[in-house]
Amino acid sequence: MSDIPGYTHGTPSVARSPVSLTDFEKMKASVLFGEEDVKYLRMSHDIVKGHVEAILDVWYGFVGSQPHLLASFSGKKDGKPLGDYLGLVRKRFGQWILDTSLAQYDQAWLDYQHEIGLRHHRVKKNKTDGAPSTDVVPFRDLFALIFPVTFTLRPFLARQGHSAEDVEKMSAAWLKSCLLQVTLWAHPYVKDGDF
Repeated sequence: MSDIPGYTHGTPSVARSPVSLTDFEKMKASVLFGEEDVKYLRMSHDIVKGHVEAILDVWYGFVGSQPHLLASFSGKKDGKPLGDYLGLVRKRFGQWILDTSLAQYDQAWLDYQHEIGLRHHRVKKNKTDGAPSTDVVPFRDLFALIFPVTFTLRPFLARQGHSAEDVEKMSAAWLKSCLLQVTLWAHPYVKDGDF
């Protein structure tokens, strides 16, 4: 069990995902995600675990430089960034980096992806931390962030002397994993029956 506030992966408080493991297998096939990708995500774990804060600095720097992105972490009434909220989310975001690189695709992981989606959507946004922030993270921002997240991760993946081929395969595995995860997070945003 983690001591990160609001990190509830694998706990009874997380509802079962409406996406089945069978459907998730189909999603993996759609993005050409296989055992080699699991291998390269896990290879990346040994790299990213020592650079979580530096990676977050890059990602938070990007989000902070884009007012429309920062708005999702700002006060609903005054539009000012909520430092405490950003700090709490940052801890969970750091754990997300580690969870992604561990590539443990079981029911608990799938359930927690749904929970993450709910926490970005108006269904549960701000409830975990009691933040007086905006009601929803616009889906257009979630999906579009896949590129800066994976593109800016690549230099970190190259830091420990892996071959160019290994770095490329780790990077591709991260891209595929992020596509899968954000697709899962989209569930609350999609009309019933259309997912």
